[in-house]
Amino acid sequence: MIFLKRTTAHDPDFLSLVTALDKELWKRYPATQQNFAPHNKIDQAARVVVAYADNLPVGCGCFRPMDEKTTIEIKRMYVSSSSRGLGIAKKILHELEQWAKEQGFIEAKLETGDNQPEAIAVYKRAQYQKIPNYPPYERIKESICMAKPLN
Repeated sequence: MIFLKRTTAHDPDFLSLVTALDKELWKRYPATQQNFAPHNKIDQAARVVVAYADNLPVGCGCFRPMDEKTTIEIKRMYVSSSSRGLGIAKKILHELEQWAKEQGFIEAKLETGDNQPEAIAVYKRAQYQKIPNYPPYERIKESICMAKPLN
């Protein structure tokens, strides 16, 4: 059974999963990850979700407000390789969207990379649509930006 926990950016399980995510991204983008790394920092205002299977942390994601009260950005989505294909990313994404809606946000945006087909598939199944790259990703050719209304 998968359990989701709402938490903060201080959560040690979240920090451990983000470390694993960063390692994977450096493997997927060895020549260009330095372009993304500065934008992957999470401030303490982030709303974080950690997924657990058998009491072990297996996935995470978070969001941060992009403006005063309408748009959020989904960040740091990750599921450990041994737990992929079980719908965990979908559950994390849905929980983040629900949390954002509870706080009055009406749109979600995100950025992923062209070498992450699994992530792109999750977002498309969740009805995210490709949009023009928004700052600071507008000049990073590997970036793919997506958005959806939260209604």
